[in-house]
Amino acid sequence: MIPEQSHLLNENPFVDGNDEFDSPMNGSLSPVLSRRASSIFSMDTSPLPPPNDTDLQKFTDDNLHFSMIRNLHLADYITMLNGFSGFYSIISCLRFTLTGKPHYVQRAHFFIFLGMCFDFLDGRVARLRHRASLMGQELDSLADMISFGVAPATIAFAIGFQTTVDVIVLSYFILCGLTRLARFNVTVNQLPKDVSGKSKYFEGLPIPTSLVLVLGMALFVKCDRISDNIPLGIIREGKFLEFHPVVLIFFIHGCGLISKSLKIPKL
Repeated sequence: MIPEQSHLLNENPFVDGNDEFDSPMNGSLSPVLSRRASSIFSMDTSPLPPPNDTDLQKFTDDNLHFSMIRNLHLADYITMLNGFSGFYSIISCLRFTLTGKPHYVQRAHFFIFLGMCFDFLDGRVARLRHRASLMGQELDSLADMISFGVAPATIAFAIGFQTTVDVIVLSYFILCGLTRLARFNVTVNQLPKDVSGKSKYFEGLPIPTSLVLVLGMALFVKCDRISDNIPLGIIREGKFLEFHPVVLIFFIHGCGLISKSLKIPKL
């Protein structure tokens, strides 16, 4: 979308954040609005108008039963499906540790990638409906923490990274993800923006980049390089501070998550 069109959308007084667009008197805006909401797969990531005082009042008003559920947007429910996918991945890991059947850990990988699909769709649905959610950003961060932080670390433990040092490194990875998401929620409005209002870069690795680790572990499972067959074996086996060298990839990735000097341009 060209900057002039984006500016018109942001300044358009006829867009009030409701489900439907009010018909603008200036007919030249109609094609712009229709293109903006034309596809759920649109790559437009420009910011939506912020929630208004009415949205806040709905969340604080307790006159209605189930008011919390009533006030969630469609995009919020899709975000929660991301969180559900991450949780089900963790449950599949637990089933794998109980039974030793590899299809459970394969299912755990699948649900993380399913969570990625929901993570992609929630923002697109919000833009399709031209509605920003009061809790959307926080819900998205919490769901991402489950699907792209806790779930990958749980898979790593399930397939054999189980020494004390391994677990400390995996814990470090999770805490880095948690810190990275909290920093994003605090600083997102301070990051440099382009003409459409979108942040120019990611500060540190985005937490969904942990999918690279998930892909690597899926390859380990496929090649039966888990448990006692993890590549590069184990250092100081049976001794104090034994660990698997491969787990250091999680340490490096965690450092990338919290880095302030690493700036990845947004496409």
